Amino acid sequence: MEKLISEFSFGLFFWQLLIFVGLLFLLRKYAWKPILTAVDERETSIKEALASAEAARLEMESLQSDNQRILKEARAEKESLLKEAKATRNEIITAAKEEAKTEAQKIMTQAQESIQNEKRAAINELKNQVSTLAMDIAEKVLQKELENKDKQLNYVDQLLKETELK
Repeated sequence: MEKLISEFSFGLFFWQLLIFVGLLFLLRKYAWKPILTAVDERETSIKEALASAEAARLEMESLQSDNQRILKEARAEKESLLKEAKATRNEIITAAKEEAKTEAQKIMTQAQESIQNEKRAAINELKNQVSTLAMDIAEKVLQKELENKDKQLNYVDQLLKETELK
C-alpha cells in the first residue's frame, strides 16, 4: 500500500509538473509577449512624460522670470493710473456736486409748481363738489317747498328778478 501511495504521489507530481511546464509554454507564447510589450510601452510613455515634465519645468522657470518683470511694470503702471484716477475722481466729485445742486434746485422748483397746480386742482374740485352738493340740497328743498306748479313759477320769476347777470 505504501508503494501504491508513493507511485500515486510520483505520478501526480509528474502530471502536475507536465501541466505546469505546458502552462508556462502557453503563457510564454500567448501572454508573456503582450505583457512585456505593454510594460515596454508604459516605460516609454513614462520616460516621455518625464522629459515633457522637465521641459515644462524649464519653461515655467522662464515664464516665472518674465512674470516677475511684468509684475514690476504693472505695479509702476498701477501707481501712475491711481494718481490719474484720484485727480479724475476729485474733478468728477466737484462736477457732480455742482450738477446735484442745480438738479436739486430744478426739482424743488418743479415740486413747488406741481404742488401749486395740485392745490388749484383740489380747490376747483372742492368748489365743484360744493356747488353740486348745494344744487342737490337746493333742488330737494325746492321740490319740497314747491310741490305745485304755480308756486314754482312764482318762485322762478322772483329769483330771476333778484339775480343780476355777471
